[in-house]
Amino acid sequence: MREMDVLTIDVVSDVMCPWCYIGKRRLDRAQVLAPDVEPVIRWRPFRLDATIPPEGMDRQEYLDNKFGRDRATEMYQQIQETGEVEGIMFAFDRITKSPNTINAHRVIRWAEVGEQQDKVVERLFELYFTEGEDIGETSVLLDAAREGQMDVNLVEEVLATDRDIDEVEKEIAMAHDLGVQGVPTFVIDQQHLLVGAQRAEILADALVQISQEPNFGEEQE
Repeated sequence: MREMDVLTIDVVSDVMCPWCYIGKRRLDRAQVLAPDVEPVIRWRPFRLDATIPPEGMDRQEYLDNKFGRDRATEMYQQIQETGEVEGIMFAFDRITKSPNTINAHRVIRWAEVGEQQDKVVERLFELYFTEGEDIGETSVLLDAAREGQMDVNLVEEVLATDRDIDEVEKEIAMAHDLGVQGVPTFVIDQQHLLVGAQRAEILADALVQISQEPNFGEEQE
């Protein structure tokens, strides 16, 4: 890989998606498995359900309506088991609300790409899936911003406005235009799509192969 070239990974994700949390864990491990590749990871917004109102909705009601209780129980048992393998202790029983995640995506957008954004995303996943917090609430979002060492006062001030809501919606629309129908989706070097919470070994192999392609780093039309 040429020194001047940067391998970008755009992770299209929703912070209320448990498979996205698993995907993040696997991406973290993929970077360890591919130490010669130093990607720049950018977290991009997606909404699993755009019908959730701004105040969120009762989680059990949401799951019953979307999947049916028996199917939801089976699905989340599988997720629980997969999460444990990845070091995630999902606490689904603590979650009482399915949140509207637009404001969470705004905070992620305002975080500086790299370590700060990674910490914010990690904390949002943690708050929701292991602590059962409502990540639609401003106080919870400020907790995540604090973890990323963002200017919490500024974040609180801007969250009270409509700033970047349209931009987040545009990015979500762009993801749909790219053909993204489920998350997580990893867009590597702006052209290679890996859909789903791929195993770390698969992600690592993709990073190495793409970084070694002859046309790597060329601008895409």
